Amino acid sequence: MKAIFWVCLLAVAAGVFSGCARVKPWEREYLADPIMQFDYNKEEKAVREHFLGTREGSAGSFGVSGGGCGCN
Repeated sequence: MKAIFWVCLLAVAAGVFSGCARVKPWEREYLADPIMQFDYNKEEKAVREHFLGTREGSAGSFGVSGGGCGCN
């Protein structure tokens, strides 16, 4: 019973600590590439939003509004 506890604790600790990755400043240019964005393809995004709006009968709530200043 005690061995199972330690194995589980070790597995959780390995999962928690292996998820952290440091990105070096010269590697950030690859993460800022437009292809790394979720809504990279604007046409596909427009079709998906139209489909969801038609299917659910709702509109909006896609993307982010405002510029980060908290005024919206």
